[in-house]
Amino acid sequence: MRQAEIERQTKETYVYVSLNIDGKGEADVDTGVGFMDHMLELLAFHGNFDLKVRCKGDLQVDSHHTVEDLGIVLGQCFNKALGDKRGITRYGHFTIPMDEALVTTDLDFSGRPYLVFNVELDNIHLGNYEVEMTEEFFRAFAYNCFMTLHINEHYGKNTHHIIEAIFKSMARAIKEAVTIDEAHKGQVVSSKGVL
Repeated sequence: MRQAEIERQTKETYVYVSLNIDGKGEADVDTGVGFMDHMLELLAFHGNFDLKVRCKGDLQVDSHHTVEDLGIVLGQCFNKALGDKRGITRYGHFTIPMDEALVTTDLDFSGRPYLVFNVELDNIHLGNYEVEMTEEFFRAFAYNCFMTLHINEHYGKNTHHIIEAIFKSMARAIKEAVTIDEAHKGQVVSSKGVL
């Protein structure tokens, strides 16, 4: 079973994440940030993995530490659950239309963390979520699961729709990338033999 469970405590946040990559898309999420709860539930549903998240952060300051630390721990869980990545497809690509918005996510569980984030977002709040934290979340996620991640917004106007399209396209790309590649079952999909 490709599962992981990680707990992280700092002076700013407490984060607990339990992940089952081979799940049913079930989510049990409580971060204190309603919009983030919604996005993580979408991530689990569209990625078809099970996710339990508990987080308590210094939201009296803002959502920065909470959202960034969620990205860190979720990334660490994926890295741990995938282990040596033997047999996975490795690459994922998905484009999601969300009403007027269109976003594409391309990713590679390469072992080389990198983020390209070509998305125009207004610096506003959605509930108690600072929209500018979207990029920080995905940077923390990519760097902690050692993923090369490219997120490209083709167009869009509604901030909620754009971010939702990001999370959904990310979920679908992850689902594709972690699928077992029957042609390389038991092998690492790399000419170097290691990721």
